[in-house]
Amino acid sequence: MLRKKLTFHLANPPPTAYLVSCPDDIQWAGHRMETGTVTKISIQPDLLKNRQHYQVLDGLRGVAALVVVIFHFLECVYSDYSKNFAGHGFLAVDFFFCLSGFVIAYAYDGRIDKMGLKEFFKSRLIRLHPLVILGSVMGLLAFLFDPFATLPNTYSFMQLAILFLCSILLIPYPVMTERTFNLFGFNAPAWSLFWEYVANICYALVLRKAHRGILVALMIAAALALGYAGHSAGNLMGGWGKDNFWHGGARVAYSFLAGMLVFRFNLIIKNKLGFAGLSVLLLLSLLMPYFTHNWMVELAVVLVYFPLLIALGAGAVANNGWKKICVFSGNISYPLYMTHYAAIWMFANYYTAHKPDTLTLMFIVTGATMALIGIAYAAMKLYDIPVRKYLSSKRKMS
Repeated sequence: MLRKKLTFHLANPPPTAYLVSCPDDIQWAGHRMETGTVTKISIQPDLLKNRQHYQVLDGLRGVAALVVVIFHFLECVYSDYSKNFAGHGFLAVDFFFCLSGFVIAYAYDGRIDKMGLKEFFKSRLIRLHPLVILGSVMGLLAFLFDPFATLPNTYSFMQLAILFLCSILLIPYPVMTERTFNLFGFNAPAWSLFWEYVANICYALVLRKAHRGILVALMIAAALALGYAGHSAGNLMGGWGKDNFWHGGARVAYSFLAGMLVFRFNLIIKNKLGFAGLSVLLLLSLLMPYFTHNWMVELAVVLVYFPLLIALGAGAVANNGWKKICVFSGNISYPLYMTHYAAIWMFANYYTAHKPDTLTLMFIVTGATMALIGIAYAAMKLYDIPVRKYLSSKRKMS
């Protein structure tokens, strides 16, 4: 079994990022004991030390998040994705889903019964939702005060309030025509958080108890659904909008299950590629060119390549020269993903109005990306970590 073979240590875990387990998850896993009708919370240092932290996977998550940002900038410029050198950057979301399935299974298999479903859902909300709210606030402010756009007169105060409420509660509401009917007009990337929550609920209620054979059958069915979505749309980009909503379900279903099965079958591939080597392999999939039967190549990447990368990442070790980079990359990935899109809408309006030349565009995208990394770091330090600490402390007292 994997739990016996791995050597774990998590003395001072950093706050990890995108959609997967974090110190909050691991700290509470297995610490809730029922004694009659009294619930007792106890911290067990020995248990905390028995959890490995996958630094290379953290680092890869940050690389993927950075490519997503660049992809979103450039899709405002190139409507033909084959001309966008990061035209497959959207596949990073499938990598995130696969990574999430692996780490959720790793962090919670065999532990939810001890901690209880209520504590599990609290863990996920505390980990994920503060940045959902911040991203929505930033998106609303950018919509109201975008210097490159005129505020549409078609939205009343009540309509804006409903849009904002749906955004912070992750209730899909694709009604903004000028924003191509995104599920969440104020923060487009939140569509993947919606599906992540769906996956977490399915895991807690059904998947964690399912035999590996059942999970394999479900994964095969999800692969067929994903293939149908890719064939019908010509790509695997769907899930973010009104007309491709259910494609998101196929994407998360396959990748989350595949990640779970990498853990359940102990498909950890020991290797010496390290963070640098695996980053190159990840970038090959996100920056690959477009092909004649492009959706089939994308499907192969999601079905086979990403689970393989997760297996390799779990079996790799970051050497001393890369550890700090991996930690920073992992820490910044989720804040970057959830806070960057307000700037993307402003950039899109700027580009439409001014049509800068290629050199100017390069400097703008590079500078804006660096600025967004700084904003994400500030959001993490000044907002996300303090809010999560406060919510965790209130939770312990309840």
